[in-house]
Amino acid sequence: MTNPASFKYFKTSPEIIRLAVMLYIRLPLSLRNVEDLLHERGIDVSHETIRYWWNRFGPMFAAEIRRKRVQQLRSFSKWKWHVDEVFVKVNGKRHYLWRAVDHEGEVLEAVVTKRRNKAAALKFLKKLMKRHGKAETVVTDRFAS
Repeated sequence: MTNPASFKYFKTSPEIIRLAVMLYIRLPLSLRNVEDLLHERGIDVSHETIRYWWNRFGPMFAAEIRRKRVQQLRSFSKWKWHVDEVFVKVNGKRHYLWRAVDHEGEVLEAVVTKRRNKAAALKFLKKLMKRHGKAETVVTDRFAS
């Protein structure tokens, strides 16, 4: 969970801070709507306090959610990646865009290289696996590299 030292100087409990920030981030609510929802539950805070908590703890909560998501993705072995390469021109010179897309259609990684060989393909795949874990199947368009 979150580091308890980061909540050290706050009188409000970390659970209430987390609830307020998550209500604001996850739902399409304004700060004043979050203030009203918390007031209905018996928690009396102003919208400016919620804004301060969001600025202070939002990045920390986002990093925690991202970390948990990556761990969940790595433990889930039904992943299927589609890896392809496309020729692109950058400043009039031919380069190669390597791209990996997961089974949900989300682009996992995209890299532009000058070379189209086995070393470039392996470098791209190693970077992809380091960041997103191991896929069960990798579908390619049978490119030579």
